[in-house]
Amino acid sequence: MKKIVFFALFSVLFTSCISTKDLTYLQPKSTKSSDSIKVSQEVSKPYRIQTSDILSISIKALDQKLVDMFSISQTSGQTLTSPQALFFSGYTVDDHGNIRVPILGEVNVLGFTEDEVRRKIEKQLLEEYFKEEANIFVTVRLAGLRYTINGEIGSPGTNTIYQDRVTIMEAIANSGDIPITGNRKEVQIFRKLAHGFETYSIDLTDANAMNSPYFYIQPNDYIIVKPLKQKSWGTGVTGMQSVATIMTAISLITTLLVLSKTL
Repeated sequence: MKKIVFFALFSVLFTSCISTKDLTYLQPKSTKSSDSIKVSQEVSKPYRIQTSDILSISIKALDQKLVDMFSISQTSGQTLTSPQALFFSGYTVDDHGNIRVPILGEVNVLGFTEDEVRRKIEKQLLEEYFKEEANIFVTVRLAGLRYTINGEIGSPGTNTIYQDRVTIMEAIANSGDIPITGNRKEVQIFRKLAHGFETYSIDLTDANAMNSPYFYIQPNDYIIVKPLKQKSWGTGVTGMQSVATIMTAISLITTLLVLSKTL
C-alpha cells in the first residue's frame, strides 16, 4: 500500500507541475539565418485593407470650409478616437471593398494599402474639385487595430489598440496576460485573408517567435490561448497543489474502505 501511495505521489508531482520553461516568454534557442531573412521580408509588408475594416480619413486644405463637405462628420478640428465614435464617423469597407465618401461617392479600397488609398483620394480631389494651389493634405489610417482574444487569458474579448503596429506580446499584455494554466507554446491565430481564413500556431516561449510573420498581429485577428493539460487533469499546477490533491484523494479512499469494513 505504501509503495502504491508513493508511486501515485511521484507520478502526480512529475506530470502535473508546470516547468518554468513553459512559463517564460521568448527564451533564446537556435535559429536559422535563412528563416530569419525570409520572415523579416514578410513582416515588412504593409497591411492591405479588407472588408469590414474601418478607415479614418482626414482632408485638409488652405480653405478648410471647402473640404468639410467631403467629411462624414462636420466637427472639423475635433479628434474622435473612441471605438464607438470611429464606428459612426469612420469609413467602413463594405462587402464589395468600397467606402462611401461624401461628394466623391464610392471609392474602392479593397487590397490597397493606407498610402495607396491616400494617393487615390488626393488624385481624384485634384482632378475633379481642386487645383494644386489648394494644398490638399489627405491622411488615411486604420481606425485602430482591432483583435479578439479568447481562452486562457486574463481579460478575454475584443480590444482595439491605437498603434500602427502591434505585436502579439502587446496584444496579450493588453488583455491581462496568459495565466499559469495557459499554453504559451501553442497560441493559435486565425487571420482573415482575401481567399479565406488562415490558421497558425506560434510558440511564445521561443525567441524565434519574433521572426514569425504572425508575431505582428493584423486587424481582425482572432487569437486563442489553449489551456495546459494540467488544468484539465485538475491535479494542480504546483507541487503543493498536487500533493494536496493526491492526499485528499487518498484520505477519501481510506475513509471509504474503513466504512465499508465496518458495515
